[in-house]
Amino acid sequence: MNGTSCAVSPAVLKTVRRRAILCVLGASAAFSLTAALVKSLGTGIPTIEIVLFRSLVAFVVIGPMLARQGGWRTLRSQRPLSHALRTVYGFFGMVTSFYGYRMLPLAMVTALGFAMPLFLTVLSVPLLGERVGWRRATAILVGFAGVVVMVRPWHGGLGDDPTALGAVGFVVAGVVAWALAMISIRKMGRSGESNVTIVAWFSLGCAAIAAAGSIPVWVTPDLLQLAALVGVGIIAGVAQLLMTEGYRTGETTLVAPFEYSAILYTTLLGMFLWGELPDVWNILGIAIVVASGMYIYRREVTLGLKR
Repeated sequence: MNGTSCAVSPAVLKTVRRRAILCVLGASAAFSLTAALVKSLGTGIPTIEIVLFRSLVAFVVIGPMLARQGGWRTLRSQRPLSHALRTVYGFFGMVTSFYGYRMLPLAMVTALGFAMPLFLTVLSVPLLGERVGWRRATAILVGFAGVVVMVRPWHGGLGDDPTALGAVGFVVAGVVAWALAMISIRKMGRSGESNVTIVAWFSLGCAAIAAAGSIPVWVTPDLLQLAALVGVGIIAGVAQLLMTEGYRTGETTLVAPFEYSAILYTTLLGMFLWGELPDVWNILGIAIVVASGMYIYRREVTLGLKR
């Protein structure tokens, strides 16, 4: 088990597990609120500028954790190229998701993001040398079918709106980038790189790229926009810490399904703030993606325990 010991009492184990679940639920709620803040900014602030604020403020939030683990010395790494690749992949994934929040219903972007385990499983074969059996291969195909059901490129779906369909494609490309970022993290984890080092370099790297990209399109935010931008960074930083703590102290098979609570949060936020009412096809597609993702999570952990 992650972070728990077989020698602890049932009461202590129950408390640890409950705390881990609450951390993941809190992180999912915080990430959903971040998405709503990004959407609330509309097109008044360039996406890359939002990424800049998110990265800089989030780095400040994780500062205390960085200080506890050695300060700037924690940034020393023997794998600079791996950090660079992880940053580029993650940066693209962040830009595409933020763009998606503006152009699409919050719940749809969240659900598309949960297709990441599907791409991760596919890419792990050539890039990590992992094997995928017929059960996981079937789950992958079912998950992709769920994405198609949500998007509905046939008559009556997003195919009626080329802009929305293009936004879906952009978000999906970002999900693939997130999967590549996770593979980079796996490789660094195998080599002994710490979590805080990976997170810190990611925040700094994204801030540097976003700062350069923001120069030609910079828009000075007003006080309300500035508050939202700072809020995005603070809430995203807190969410990152909560999610890390949840997975550090609880078993993956226990806490991973609770990430899908973000679907509920973003659906409610979309409904009450922007009148985004999911139809039957949306709900069916989301359910398919969630079910296939949960199966792959459990399957990977089960096989990992047997290896």
